[in-house]
Amino acid sequence: MPIKLVINKGLVPVHIWTDDIEAEAIRQLVNVSMLEIVHGPVAAMPDVHAGIGATVGSVIPTRKAVIPAAIGVDIGCGMAAIQLSLTAEDLPDGLRAVREAIEASVPVGFSMHEFDDAPTAAAKSLESGHRSIMEKYPKVAGMQKSPAIWVRQLGTLGGDHFIELCLDEQERVWVMLHSGSRGIGNAIGRYFIELAKEEMLRKDIRLPHRDLAYIEEGSPHFDGYVESVGWAQEYAAVNRMVMMDLVLSALRKCLPPFVIVNQAINAHHNYVQKERVNGVEVYLTRKGAIRAGKGDLGIIPGSMGAKSYIVRGLGNEASYCSCSHGAGRRMSRTKAKEMFTEKDVVEQTIGVECRKDAGVIDEAPGSYKEIDTVMSHQRDLVEVVHTLKQFVCVKG
Repeated sequence: MPIKLVINKGLVPVHIWTDDIEAEAIRQLVNVSMLEIVHGPVAAMPDVHAGIGATVGSVIPTRKAVIPAAIGVDIGCGMAAIQLSLTAEDLPDGLRAVREAIEASVPVGFSMHEFDDAPTAAAKSLESGHRSIMEKYPKVAGMQKSPAIWVRQLGTLGGDHFIELCLDEQERVWVMLHSGSRGIGNAIGRYFIELAKEEMLRKDIRLPHRDLAYIEEGSPHFDGYVESVGWAQEYAAVNRMVMMDLVLSALRKCLPPFVIVNQAINAHHNYVQKERVNGVEVYLTRKGAIRAGKGDLGIIPGSMGAKSYIVRGLGNEASYCSCSHGAGRRMSRTKAKEMFTEKDVVEQTIGVECRKDAGVIDEAPGSYKEIDTVMSHQRDLVEVVHTLKQFVCVKG
């Protein structure tokens, strides 16, 4: 299905791949389209919804400048997935022990590895980059309680993220997980968002919204931000690799012997990188969107009671070779807590071994858009390779 909605209220159009979008998200998209640094239409994916700063599910091309709040504080947030040699027949009748084994192996939320268990070997490749950033921006280090936190949080599950075991259409087992750059990415993001706002005040640049403050090439902090955000994206990718190893180790203790069948998919959906658009080099920010270049494999998860998809990109240049990063929230977390109860969570997650208590009400499947509708709106962006159904879910 092609673009469903076009809005022409700014300096560039806004192209939207859905007609299911709230007024606040439209307002945010229009605000972005009013920025002089935006080069070409703003693209909104079918899971689009209002966010902080910029709209979640948006793709923004900027020339000679970046918008730190558009990338946000969960820099490099993304997904990883692998297929195992196990099938549904290999699974035990009860799955609670499997979930608890994962929870015991992977720290979640504000938890982190103990000093003796920290993945120091995996952190080696990140050390020089971290040292460079901390020397240039010591305040970033000061935003964390301990200099060692970034190592101890490597291979941990962030809040609102998840680890899932799924079955595909042939009842083969997959491991799928979602996490980002943890506390260090948050510190980098917050620091540079404030620097961008200071730069706008210093240059007397008026914005449609203060959270759209940007840093331009040639400014004192531009190179530092590009270096820092690139490092945080690398950290996020390593974080997912380490976490995947921990999950597999946990599964080997409670499931029959298995091997990895397919190479892992490990892709960001909250990041910025240089790309060429119509022959012009831009900084392309995907805020809740994954790259879907021709042949690119990606992961589009639904809610914890729905389906998820392994997809292959079709390389649609109108969306900047991008697609949705998930189902997308239908309502805020606050609204979900007002609307749903623990009973609703139980009813909406039948067949899934997961927490079903008051602490996850804001993740009730009913608070998300229907994943099948989202997929139908992006048939011109991706093709489905595998359809997955969750049977174990660990929430951060």
